[in-house]
Amino acid sequence: MKRDARFGISVAAVTVLVISGTGTGVGKTVVTAAMAALAADDGRSVAVLKPVQTGVAPGEPGDLADVRRLAGDVTTCELRRYPDPLSPEAAARRSGLPEVTPVDVATAASRLHEDHDLVLVEGAGGLLVRFDSSGGTLADAAWALGAPVLVVAEAGLGTLNTTALTAEVATRRGIDVIGVVIGAWPSEPDLAARCNTVDLPVAAGAPLLGVLPEGLGSASRQEFLDEARRGLAPWLGGTFDPDQFTRAVAATGG
Repeated sequence: MKRDARFGISVAAVTVLVISGTGTGVGKTVVTAAMAALAADDGRSVAVLKPVQTGVAPGEPGDLADVRRLAGDVTTCELRRYPDPLSPEAAARRSGLPEVTPVDVATAASRLHEDHDLVLVEGAGGLLVRFDSSGGTLADAAWALGAPVLVVAEAGLGTLNTTALTAEVATRRGIDVIGVVIGAWPSEPDLAARCNTVDLPVAAGAPLLGVLPEGLGSASRQEFLDEARRGLAPWLGGTFDPDQFTRAVAATGG
């Protein structure tokens, strides 16, 4: 199997990819939309699967509405939504609606894969957030699919621990972590954020595959595409150079 000399990962085409955050609000949806936008711009057919959306009422726009607004003509699929902003298991229990299981997720992703070049599965929260009362998680869905995981992490203090925990759980379960992306890089990064550009790949045991600026979700579609290309590494369809980025960050006083 061919390897990318810079990133040390397989450059064989990945057709199903699971995107997991280290927690909530870390930029998973923006990162997912950025990958979808680049793949679609490259002529690939793309589907984005959001197995569970919580904290959104029926008829309200959720994460997939943001994906469509930012990425354009991509297929989107949501299996279930619950009104309470809780874990999928807790939200399902409170609503009385059916749970979503890892088997449901794997089945939906496999069906989308039949008609699309790339399927992106965006999780809810972290890798071990419970989907159902049996303890099913996004990690179980990734394992069932045989799909690698991309970790989306925060920039600042505390991110190294949550990133390392996420990567260790995935690795122990036989899931390949292909890399880590910083989902919202601050306009004025502090010392922790600047140091983390070097330390995050160590914590993840995988390369830094991108850094996207905070506030990117409010950009126009063309601005979003341009920033996605600048902010994601070639393996994800962009031009981001992690070595160049870390050198530039260090030059600012890191």
